[in-house]
Amino acid sequence: MIVQEEGDRIEREKLVVIVGPTAVGKTEISIRIADQINGEIISGDSMQVYRGMDIGTAKVQEKEMISPRGRKIPHHLIDIMDPDANFSAADFQHLARKAIHEINGKGKIPLLVGGTGLYVNSVIDPYNFMEMEHDKNFRITLLDEAERSGPASLYHQLCRIDPEAAQRIHPNDVRRMIRAIEVFYQTGKTITELRSHRPDQSSPYSFVMIGLYLERDLLYPKINDRVDQMIKMGLIEEVSELLKKGYHPRLNSMQGLGYRQMAAYLTGILTKEEAIRLLKRDTRRFAKRQFTWFKRDERIKWYHITDFSEKTLCAEKITEYIGRTLGIPVE
Repeated sequence: MIVQEEGDRIEREKLVVIVGPTAVGKTEISIRIADQINGEIISGDSMQVYRGMDIGTAKVQEKEMISPRGRKIPHHLIDIMDPDANFSAADFQHLARKAIHEINGKGKIPLLVGGTGLYVNSVIDPYNFMEMEHDKNFRITLLDEAERSGPASLYHQLCRIDPEAAQRIHPNDVRRMIRAIEVFYQTGKTITELRSHRPDQSSPYSFVMIGLYLERDLLYPKINDRVDQMIKMGLIEEVSELLKKGYHPRLNSMQGLGYRQMAAYLTGILTKEEAIRLLKRDTRRFAKRQFTWFKRDERIKWYHITDFSEKTLCAEKITEYIGRTLGIPVE
């Protein structure tokens, strides 16, 4: 699935990876790049797989998939699961690698675009997730434990498994604690070990990694504005509809940014103003964690958005670099 053979030479499939913090502009720039290199985009976002969760995940819409030159860029791994489905990094790895193979098979270039570090690295690096057929409800068990005994129970588990991660993750952040515990039982390694182990030579792909960066004093106002825009677009109504359909606030999907805070408002735990304030704060903190994850990866070539007068020039510069590095034609 991963390699193509040409005589005695084995050629790894090509892949472009674009990462960066939320609200930095990955969607728009990646669509421009995909248009210029005959590419298709694979979402590397852990939340965009869920149907009916569009506004809070800043999911790309049909009209946004149209490039400035009028081409519709295909997107993969969006709207493939219901919100109550169990979906892990292992699931993402399998589906993303399948999509990469299929896109290469069409003579096109796959672009893996997103900000979920674990998901991105599970694809490009040799993460071996063990099948947990003996306990398909492992995540549900952890959620039940958190509800029954409180988040502290999960935090104590995490402290035993991965003390470093326990220092980084807030004791009330159930979603991140479950992910860290789940990764340990699936891979036999802690999430801290996986973060520090990124062997380029073992990757199944011939890839280039691009990082988009914006200074904090410019990024944070963009995040605040995005949250305000989400509220205007109907984020509260979107969360209300999910709750009406029976999707419980404790579901992993409903613990995502925007959904957790607005569900707390709709169930009377927070005021509307408090929910919006916390969403802005939590999103800023999330962006900081995203950059912390990616900045350790020396394979990433970073592009500062402010170095360019407009995103068109930024996309063109990145496209030129991709073309040279991977040896692919650029339109």
